[in-house]
Amino acid sequence: MPEVIEKISKQELEALVKEIVENFVRQNEQRVKEFSLIERIIRVEEELKALREIENARFEASEKRFEAILSEMKAYREASDNRFEAVRNEMKAYHEATEKRFEAMDKRFEAVRNEMKAYHEATEKRFEAMDKRFEAVRNEMKAYYEATEKRFEAMDKRFEAIDKRFEAIDKRIQFLQWFMGAGFTFITILIGIFGLLRH
Repeated sequence: MPEVIEKISKQELEALVKEIVENFVRQNEQRVKEFSLIERIIRVEEELKALREIENARFEASEKRFEAILSEMKAYREASDNRFEAVRNEMKAYHEATEKRFEAMDKRFEAVRNEMKAYHEATEKRFEAMDKRFEAVRNEMKAYYEATEKRFEAMDKRFEAIDKRFEAIDKRIQFLQWFMGAGFTFITILIGIFGLLRH
């Protein structure tokens, strides 16, 4: 019996609660709608707030990223400027060094050209001196040859004079021989005549 009462009471209680809730819902349906709308608005606001916070965080991250990119670009630009300046300085130093090397080469070529010119002039002078020396030697040889020719001519003349003297001596010797032969013949004839006359 108590169980039945309890069961009936429970059913009645459920029905009563259900009825009360339905009545409350019917009575407060508009309020529920308002609460739902308010809840939705609150949720939307919270979502908007969350989105705003996310967007702010994203904007902050983007700003930080943009600042980092700007810093990187600035550092890259500074590094590029420094590199370009270093390359320009290197090119300038290389150009100056090249100019100095070319100037040194020009001076060296000028010095070599002057040395070659001086050597050529000295060689020309030496050849001129050699030509003069050869000319002097040739003149000396010519004079010596002419003097030798004259000496040979003088010797030839002296030999001719000696030959003439020898010829004259030969003639005189021949004359003396002939004269002596004639004298001896004449003396022999005289002796013969004297001998004949003596007898």
